[in-house]
Amino acid sequence: MRWLSRSGAMTLLGAGCVAVWQNGEAQSRGGGGGARIAGRVTILEKKNKPASDLGAAVLYLEAGAAPAARPTTVEIAMDDKDFVPRVLVVPVGSKIRFANHDPFDHNVFSAGEPNPFDLGQYGRGEAKGFTFTSPGLVRIFCNIHPRMVAFVQVLASPYYAQPAADGSFAIDGVPPGQYTLHAWHERSPEVTEPVTVGAAGTTLPDIQLDARGFRWKPHKNKYGQDYPTSAGVERY
Repeated sequence: MRWLSRSGAMTLLGAGCVAVWQNGEAQSRGGGGGARIAGRVTILEKKNKPASDLGAAVLYLEAGAAPAARPTTVEIAMDDKDFVPRVLVVPVGSKIRFANHDPFDHNVFSAGEPNPFDLGQYGRGEAKGFTFTSPGLVRIFCNIHPRMVAFVQVLASPYYAQPAADGSFAIDGVPPGQYTLHAWHERSPEVTEPVTVGAAGTTLPDIQLDARGFRWKPHKNKYGQDYPTSAGVERY
């Protein structure tokens, strides 16, 4: 990612809530008041093709003294062998319910740190939950369907956003101080940038992520083994 600015420093502002974009609409979280940090994410693609998944990016501000966000309970659905949504951001201590809408079984799990879990196998109409107690990126899979993957960013910071479909985002209510801005997307290396929050709202220069080196790689099942060779053409 590169910052399209004339200097090496950036100034941000705010005080209390976040705007989270879902399905092209802004959804606000947190308290009111404060100024707005607005910007736009772009993704460099092979052969300069337009990116269709800008809304799957995550941006957040990290600071040592940031107040903790209030935990919540949200849902990820399993629908037509997909996790919906594929990318989700939750505060530390939040619970996610994984609801099976398919007419066959799923087995949701995450094998690595920081929040390993295994919900076991269950069928249509059932939902099982897990509470995410540690901050970090959690990669979530199905032990039956190898192409299913979801990404959950568990954050200690209350200052975060996911962009709208056009890459635009906003974070409101950030108190003055020193922060590290993180920009993440599953197909791009994560990039961090130090920022100083000032006394007035601002529009950031475009944030450019680079997906040109992305290669899909198969993952192991919950036992650390390869999926069966027929898993890509499973009957259900």
